[in-house]
Amino acid sequence: MPGKFNRRLIFSAVMILAVIPLTIAFGVTVLRNRQYYLISVAILADTMLPFFCIFGGRKPKAREIVLICSLAAIAVVGRMAFFMLPEFKPSAAIVIISAVCLGPESGFLVGALTGFVSNFFFGQGPWTPWQMFSFGLVGFLAGLLYRKKKPDKFSVCLYGGLSVFLIYGGLMNFYSVLMSSSVINKQALAAIYLSGIPFDLVHAGSTVLFLFLIEKPMTEKIMRIKVKYGLINEKELLSENSSD
Repeated sequence: MPGKFNRRLIFSAVMILAVIPLTIAFGVTVLRNRQYYLISVAILADTMLPFFCIFGGRKPKAREIVLICSLAAIAVVGRMAFFMLPEFKPSAAIVIISAVCLGPESGFLVGALTGFVSNFFFGQGPWTPWQMFSFGLVGFLAGLLYRKKKPDKFSVCLYGGLSVFLIYGGLMNFYSVLMSSSVINKQALAAIYLSGIPFDLVHAGSTVLFLFLIEKPMTEKIMRIKVKYGLINEKELLSENSSD
């Protein structure tokens, strides 16, 4: 059974780290960013496969799907609530908390849904697939990092700040280079990345702040819901598979 569990994680990693980037690359090179809705929906479809792999031979319960959608909705509302403060958002913090509590696949799904749905308010465009992937990747890696252990507040805050600055900021800055420069060279990369540092620092700092404020109460609430309704539990799955 541990082998089956590891195969599931490998499949999830391949879908998220290879297939989804290839989907985005197809949109950039072949579709010329014109069909960004199509690419966004394709990313959600790619994301659903690893998510449903969590459940093995059974179908996910409606309550499990409702929990995922509710967390994504909270992240979307959080992003909208601070629309007047550029980059000062709680969304990444909520995605990270979701991943820590529910596992990497669920974390990626919450992140991808957050990027897609919130842009119906902020504006859809060729940047949407990149935001979906960036939010999702932050969640996926958080779920992997804390899959076998209970995180402390300091390590979660540290991961939140670094992941938002390096992963989310790094990917979105690269998107900016692709969109603003016909030739990608060191000068173009340096100009975009340096100009993006203040925004990325604000985003990373706000993520650390929100994680510090809401990580404990939100985690406790999610865990109570999981125990009450017997929902997704990555750590229980791991222990069960290890004991078989």
